[in-house]
Amino acid sequence: MNICISKGRVIDPANGLDKVTNIYISKGQIVAVGRKPPGFEVKKQINVKGQIVIPGLVDLSARIREPGEHCKANIASETRAAAIAGITTLCCPPDTTPVIDTPAVIELIHQRADQSGQAKVVCLGALTHGLQGQRLAEMYSLKEAGCVGVSNAMQAIPDTEVMSRAMEYAVTCDLTVFLQPEDPWLGGGHMHEGAYSTRMGIPPIPETAETVALARDLLLIEATGVRAHFMRLSTARSIEMIRDARKRGLPVTADVSIHQLHFTDKDTENYNSLCHVKPPFRHHSDKEQLIAGVKDGTITAICSDHQPHDHDAKTAPFSMTEPGVSALEVMLPLAIRLADDGQIGLKTIIKTMTVAPAGILGLEAGSLTPGSAADLCIFDPEKNWMVTEKNLVSEGKNTPTLGWEMKGKVTHTILNGRIVYKQ
Repeated sequence: MNICISKGRVIDPANGLDKVTNIYISKGQIVAVGRKPPGFEVKKQINVKGQIVIPGLVDLSARIREPGEHCKANIASETRAAAIAGITTLCCPPDTTPVIDTPAVIELIHQRADQSGQAKVVCLGALTHGLQGQRLAEMYSLKEAGCVGVSNAMQAIPDTEVMSRAMEYAVTCDLTVFLQPEDPWLGGGHMHEGAYSTRMGIPPIPETAETVALARDLLLIEATGVRAHFMRLSTARSIEMIRDARKRGLPVTADVSIHQLHFTDKDTENYNSLCHVKPPFRHHSDKEQLIAGVKDGTITAICSDHQPHDHDAKTAPFSMTEPGVSALEVMLPLAIRLADDGQIGLKTIIKTMTVAPAGILGLEAGSLTPGSAADLCIFDPEKNWMVTEKNLVSEGKNTPTLGWEMKGKVTHTILNGRIVYKQ
């Protein structure tokens, strides 16, 4: 169908575009931005005056709980939530059940996502077999099956020799290694080490749990030359280390979850299990440096780190609850809040959730370039809505933003030229 999206403010960081203009779509692709192509016959007009049109969001980390944890969520429910959130591409970490260490699991996830038809789902393959940190996974076979990178997810690889060989193998396969830096011996606690953990009597996770692992991995990256991406950084010192590594020319990028830019360890003060996350919410000064890292480009991307849980997973005492936040549907509004507060520019925010994560994944996505897939997000920046369990489509209702009034609501999501969500 030939579609014209008219009168919206189009922001496309990949092409340096920010103006009120029209977008023309045909056969699942963007055919023009601005002037109508000769002979183009509009079959459907979408007037979005007063709204913002951007590339479909690309989320670097979303647990969709399938296969393996259908009691928490499934691909159909979470891709539907993604569509409502303006997210057109989700990246699934390999810690599913079974682990994504064989082509069969990748094929299953792709088939289920195609059946849902609400969002594209790409996969990270396992770095080691079963994520056990001992035997290398068959990375070449995983790449052939369509995985966009390899990772050991939240499972540490304590053996430095295994990590080094895994990086070397990834180089030969031309795969990006996605790393969650956490020292397994220092990272056994449940919240940031500081005044609040002491007062509450919660086993802590010091910042060195992250920085010690980060330092080791950076040295191995330097030795092997592997292309690496660090996931969900949480400390100011980590930002300094990544900034220095990039200045020295190391092929590294990094992301941060949207919640790390809003919450601190103070938010756990009343044993709020909805704030039990890993890595934990850190000190206010860490949050400020994470924001600074996004502004100056040290942090390349913002992700949701979506982890839907059932109700029981968050109802035990704090230390016994499962970490993680359901975040797909609040990622964009929380990002808009940062822009409205003057902390990060809107165009920078959009870049970190579109073309930048697409580049990390090696995908031709996140832009409105003519000839590219017509994946778009259209949102009303002035529309207010309330975060309630009823309003969240994701099976996971575990978000510390419950009860918050959000500003900014997606009105249309277009996937391959097809409207998959309309408010």
